[in-house]
Amino acid sequence: MTTAATLARVRLNPHSRDVQRDLRDATQMHKTLMRLLPDGLGASPRQAGGLLFRVDQTDHATTVLVQATHTIDPSRLPTDYGYTELKDLTPMFAALRPGLGVRYRITVNPSKTERLPLEQKGRRGKIIALTGAEADQWWHHRATTAGLHLNTLTPTTVEPVRPRGKNASPMRQPLTRYDGTATITDPDTLTHALLTGIGRAKPYGAGLLTLAPASTRG
Repeated sequence: MTTAATLARVRLNPHSRDVQRDLRDATQMHKTLMRLLPDGLGASPRQAGGLLFRVDQTDHATTVLVQATHTIDPSRLPTDYGYTELKDLTPMFAALRPGLGVRYRITVNPSKTERLPLEQKGRRGKIIALTGAEADQWWHHRATTAGLHLNTLTPTTVEPVRPRGKNASPMRQPLTRYDGTATITDPDTLTHALLTGIGRAKPYGAGLLTLAPASTRG
């Protein structure tokens, strides 16, 4: 798997009608951001392009982080959609090593598949959303299997996203954001998780894990 990836930081223009529409419609947001990638990526263009994204909101601004393993072209976004900065993530992947302390942020869709009785063997149970302590345990397990030892975690409930469109699921996708510190245990496994995302609902803004160096201050 390639470790070449680019991160686009799009500071959204709150006055843009396209932005206002996309913040209300998770399916449309996904379609807009897919325009950043080149055409002709096949039947599963999001996976082929390695596109993951996350909406980060503060009191002062709304920013969309978009990661991809193909070239990102901000000129393909709607006019006045926002200001975009690009960052090559290759140096970050090269710096990953066991024992390195990092700060992390991820928005995820904690969930599990319902266990069905034996008489329904072969059928798939419904997806059950997890909240509270169960969601925290889900993230702890996923982080561990992704090559991170969590030192701290702070959950923040994010407004659920509602997919729209003819073939979209009528169910809302509950999201939780986790911030904290961690220590890298397996750089190769972590690289895979960074490039492919963690958990469900990736087309709706979940699964993108971002890292920064941990503070060395005492």
